[in-house]
Amino acid sequence: MFIRSERLFLRPAWTEDAAELHTAITHKAVIRNLTRALWPYQLADAQAFIGGSEQTSHPSLLITQPGSTGSRIIGGVGLHDEDGQTQLGYWLTPSAWGRGYATEAASALLRTAMALGQSNIRAWHFSDNPASGRVLCKLGFRPLGLSEDRYSAGRGSVAPSRGYVLSGEGVVGGDDDDGSAQFEDLQMHAA
Repeated sequence: MFIRSERLFLRPAWTEDAAELHTAITHKAVIRNLTRALWPYQLADAQAFIGGSEQTSHPSLLITQPGSTGSRIIGGVGLHDEDGQTQLGYWLTPSAWGRGYATEAASALLRTAMALGQSNIRAWHFSDNPASGRVLCKLGFRPLGLSEDRYSAGRGSVAPSRGYVLSGEGVVGGDDDDGSAQFEDLQMHAA
């Protein structure tokens, strides 16, 4: 699956992406807000992710930014199954924070998923990253009113998190949505 948005190109990860993917994601401020990525993130982890992303019925795509010298990897966005529920996840490399790219990429993926019949998509964010919850709200997600401890492999522990759902009403956020608040808290953690 390939998806083009106003500024981004979403595509599957390829074997030759391993080194660039590793460089883009290997920031503690990124990994600590993901559930499945380990810290420290190794090149072998990037290679395993690439191999596993080809074997799923839910898309897991790299977020790339086209430029005059080619496209560079700036993040990832995908859907995955968790206990029978379709879940949204995304991340950006720190140099791409504050530009609305996560909102734009997630919106493009969600619009495609909805067009293909997906509905009732869920997402979670760690409570110490409330800016991610604001982005989910921009995308049309509604808070579930649930808080639960979820495991973060990057933290090596559980952390409180909040759940959201996007139902059949569709995606609100779009290419023109700034989304700049998403990683403000991550930037503070990185300082």
